[in-house]
Amino acid sequence: MRKNLPDFSFIILTYNEEIHIRRILDSIADLGAKVYIVDSFSTDRTCEIAKAYGCEVFQNKFINHPLQWDFALKHIPISSPWVIALDADQYLSPSLKALLLHFSDSEIERSINSIYFNRHNYFQGNRLKYGGYRNFYLLKMFRSGHAASDTAEKLDHRFIVPGKSVVWKKGILIEDNLKEYDLDFWMQKHIRYSEQMAEQEWEIRSGRNFSKEQARLFGSINQQKQWLKQRWYKLPLFVRPHLYFFYRFFLRLGFLENKSGRTFHYLQAYWFRYVVDYKIYKRKGSKQINERGSA
Repeated sequence: MRKNLPDFSFIILTYNEEIHIRRILDSIADLGAKVYIVDSFSTDRTCEIAKAYGCEVFQNKFINHPLQWDFALKHIPISSPWVIALDADQYLSPSLKALLLHFSDSEIERSINSIYFNRHNYFQGNRLKYGGYRNFYLLKMFRSGHAASDTAEKLDHRFIVPGKSVVWKKGILIEDNLKEYDLDFWMQKHIRYSEQMAEQEWEIRSGRNFSKEQARLFGSINQQKQWLKQRWYKLPLFVRPHLYFFYRFFLRLGFLENKSGRTFHYLQAYWFRYVVDYKIYKRKGSKQINERGSA
């Protein structure tokens, strides 16, 4: 245990995370950092367990992840120079913990305002190693007061942080959602997600959604992702799920996963994208009917 408070605090989003909350809090306990929980009114023992670990708990009604992070960044009284933003189904690897144990704000370049962690995804107990998932970099650590949540997004949260960033390739953050051993849970969750993603793209197609993140092919990791998203939006509906699945499953060798991994790539790269496209298509049909009716 560190004798002095480290130069960072944790913010963790939760909702009915009794199955996960001890795991993530145990993984960060040795760091001695302040931990804030932003809970979406859990009905299980999540908040009770978090308070027993000494966490400070805030509650806010959940609409989507970007808005929940927006609330967290605006309402939590962070006093440390840096913030680490995590979800409850994630936890620190020993290599990431070691990097944080030796982290000092005074030793990092002042122009660097954010740090990407290397997320390793697990699905039903097995690490995903192919299909573009072997190393997946997420901006998870940033200087206090420098970050904003991109609320133009409705599903995938993204932090907007000006200035330089660094990538901790050995800073492995493990994401393993134990609830997803139940495939019905995964599918029902992604049906909800498909509605959010379809609504976001429909707003973009209607000129009503403007991301705060710049799209640059040779920019930061988040800027590159935004550039790719803009190309995705221009692809034909119902064609692009086939293209994306082919890319993930064959070109990025997703077929080399075990059975659960292959199932994940099929569902996440094809089935989910097809459901999103169908919901966008239904919106287009409704708009055409309304336009004919008002003509």
